[in-house]
Amino acid sequence: MTTLKRILLAEDNENDVELTMTALAENNLANEVVVVRDGAEAWEFLCHEGAFASRNGGNPAVVLLDLKMPKVDGLELLRRMREDQRFRTVPVVVLTSSREESDIVQSYQLGVNAFVVKPVAFEEFMQAVRNLGLFWAVLNEPPPDKHRSPSLA
Repeated sequence: MTTLKRILLAEDNENDVELTMTALAENNLANEVVVVRDGAEAWEFLCHEGAFASRNGGNPAVVLLDLKMPKVDGLELLRRMREDQRFRTVPVVVLTSSREESDIVQSYQLGVNAFVVKPVAFEEFMQAVRNLGLFWAVLNEPPPDKHRSPSLA
């Protein structure tokens, strides 16, 4: 039996966290969702440091990443992930309200897997998150362990 991997949601806006969690739950995704409020906390989660030093499991199935966060922003977190062999193959989906061309271009240059602008309309936002969760956490087939970058177990 395959164990469901966690989804890491890096988002500082409480309303967006609630909407995202609701959308994932409505699609009956059983994956655990870990919510972090800034890029520094996300990095600690990935590296098993700080409050996450004793967490179990390896890399998340997907990182849903907001760009505009305190401490360490989303682009810097993405940069760190793609520079670190342990996290290069972890799918990252930017889920942001930014429509700035520079954010889009820089995200893809840094190796993001998808860039999704948060829809303003409630139902569109819910549908976008449901689709993201279903694809990345359930349907996407990651490379077999022997072909992945080493991860922390």
